[in-house]
Amino acid sequence: MTAFMPLRDAIATFVNDGQVLALEGFTHLIPMAAGQEIARQRRRGLTLVRMTPDVIYDQLIGAGCATRLVFSWGGNPGVGSLHRLRDAVEHAWPQPLQLEEYSHAAMAAAYTAGASGLPFAVLRAFQGTDLPANNRNIRRVACPFTGEELAAVPALRPDVTIIHAQQADRVGNVRIRGIVGVQKEAVLAARIAIVTVEEIVERVTDEMNAVVLPSLVVHAVCHVPRGAYPSYAHGWYDRDNAFYEAWDGIARDRDAFARWMERHVHATPDWAAYLRLADVR
Repeated sequence: MTAFMPLRDAIATFVNDGQVLALEGFTHLIPMAAGQEIARQRRRGLTLVRMTPDVIYDQLIGAGCATRLVFSWGGNPGVGSLHRLRDAVEHAWPQPLQLEEYSHAAMAAAYTAGASGLPFAVLRAFQGTDLPANNRNIRRVACPFTGEELAAVPALRPDVTIIHAQQADRVGNVRIRGIVGVQKEAVLAARIAIVTVEEIVERVTDEMNAVVLPSLVVHAVCHVPRGAYPSYAHGWYDRDNAFYEAWDGIARDRDAFARWMERHVHATPDWAAYLRLADVR
């Protein structure tokens, strides 16, 4: 049965040090509130998995929460680099960060394999690239039917997947509207799934091209309005481009980053307080 609880309690209950953790969302519906709560609770030794790590993973890495990153692209979208990620890789600050890099297609295939209960995924990929030379988990296998050589990558099975969505009903069914990435596959591949939502409604209804996750795969629902800010939630609010531009300057300097995290995350009790401090309406 899906549990309805405050985000603080969901993170405290389900997210532990040393876990493999996926926070997925593509362009919008990025679970920013959940990521900040993980940093607020000072989790350590995490393996962070994400197809497109952006600002929230920059915050988690800079806060010392992660020791390993499994990913297929990383950056501050529309702006440039993730400076806390780069500092961890290039200078081991605040600690060393191990990288395991794939392509987008390989990440999607690996999540799908995990969701399907398969040990690995097979795809045509990586010819002419140097990723296999830098990632020992990219292997080659022969098709048993044609003999064709294909790429193979291990299935992704996070301990916990966290996503943000527009709605959940009172049973725990979740609806995602707009652009989707691998949220469905990441939830189905995980041992535990936490979903933060903009609103809770009586009943989630069918809608063309909407993704509906049934309550039986959702362990916790947390009502967190504007939980994807500064990314956007289709039909609810727009992207705050100014925040992403401002983050570039904040994240470039270790002291500026530490001051921002202390004031906006560690010194605030929850996401609602952070939004009030940031004057987000």
